[in-house]
Amino acid sequence: MAIGLNYADHAAESNQPVPRNPVLFLKAPTSLIGHGESIILTDHTSRIDHEAELAVIIKDRIKDVSPEETVNHVLGYTCANDVSHRPFQYSDGQWCRAKSFDTFCPLGPYIVTDIDPSDLKIECRVNGDVRQSSRTSELVFDVPYLVSFLSRGITLLPGDVILTGTPSGVGPLKAGDTVEVSIEQVVTLRNPVL
Repeated sequence: MAIGLNYADHAAESNQPVPRNPVLFLKAPTSLIGHGESIILTDHTSRIDHEAELAVIIKDRIKDVSPEETVNHVLGYTCANDVSHRPFQYSDGQWCRAKSFDTFCPLGPYIVTDIDPSDLKIECRVNGDVRQSSRTSELVFDVPYLVSFLSRGITLLPGDVILTGTPSGVGPLKAGDTVEVSIEQVVTLRNPVL
């Protein structure tokens, strides 16, 4: 599961209002790849963007938990890149296809437990150049709220992944790039682009 427009600065750069409730979309499990695996750009004429995100991994089966209870149900955190096909995102009327191409959800390299996700530095670099830099304290809806919100009406299962949104600075990827997502205390996710 993934949350859109969850940093006010990214909502502004997207010409969208800050949402009153979390904007939810789904990414196909077949979009998942790991650290070091290649993001494949099958459409070389379209804009394909990087989006650095903190990912939350659910520990056990939960439903209807309060924000205060969520800490007991999170296994840990990792880095994510919500790779996005912009033309399809804008033309389809929903975001699932644009964000679910094979290889469009790099995760890793580790699941880190026992950290506080409320104020971590998050950064994206492409070929060493910083494209995104923010802190998780800038999230519109924080991790406990998101886990609680999603658990209302949706049973979350062990291993479910929640991408929490991206800050401003999203930008295009091209073949030959190396994209890195770094989150304080979580280390760096690195993927080549082919």
